[in-house]
Amino acid sequence: MTESLYHFFQSYRILFDLADIFIVSFIIYRVILLIRGTRAVQMVAGIFVLVIVYFVARELQLLTLYWLLGRFLSSILLIIIIIFQRDIRRALTQMGQTPFSTSPGEDESQSLDEVIGAGDYLSKRRIGALMVIERETGLRDYMESAVILDAKLSKELLISLFLPASPLHDGGVMVRKGRILNARCVLPLTKNPYISRSLGTRHRAAIGLSEETDAVVIVVSEETGAISLVMHGGITSDLDITSLRNRLEAIFVPKEFQRNIWKNWLNRA
Repeated sequence: MTESLYHFFQSYRILFDLADIFIVSFIIYRVILLIRGTRAVQMVAGIFVLVIVYFVARELQLLTLYWLLGRFLSSILLIIIIIFQRDIRRALTQMGQTPFSTSPGEDESQSLDEVIGAGDYLSKRRIGALMVIERETGLRDYMESAVILDAKLSKELLISLFLPASPLHDGGVMVRKGRILNARCVLPLTKNPYISRSLGTRHRAAIGLSEETDAVVIVVSEETGAISLVMHGGITSDLDITSLRNRLEAIFVPKEFQRNIWKNWLNRA
């Protein structure tokens, strides 16, 4: 029995090797996607340089430098975990998400209409806003000190929450599946040193939350009225309403539902 299993695995050894290469390549690819455009890229480059210097020091018999780098690299796994703890947490969170769960397209489209309409109104009047749309990662940790609303999502309610006279206009508003859960949410500020200094607290809070979760955050600047979309630690600024709608629909509305919208529109035309 054991010998037959051995011959079986030997016969299909090349398939197992190809599967091994494919899995490792996929993991490396996902890691590159995860750190692309973040400060982790520079840190990985720095570690790579240290590894090269380590081997050069060994070949040139630079004993002191070789010893120091050897002690450093011997703890490299622990150092990587400490430095990249936020990125690792985000990666594990994304791995735990269910890739087959999708919300009804019609409900998502209606919710987006309300959010986009509020963003358009606030932008034209230069009223600052911070709207967080929850996705797979739960945001309960960021709602502890917030004001609970649990109200049906509407453009009018969103606008009223961010009016300067409203006691709830500071902080962010959490939106989930057609409902406004909380207002005046305190969000974590990003610690990324490469973020532009021109960005204010709202934008930094939006980036900070998106670095730790998969939430999509819409920011309206109080100074300029510009609309920005923040996701996965990246920010897209100065969006018009059409661009904002296209980006949000690409994220939230299933492709099949988008095609049906266009078919219905063409049939009516």
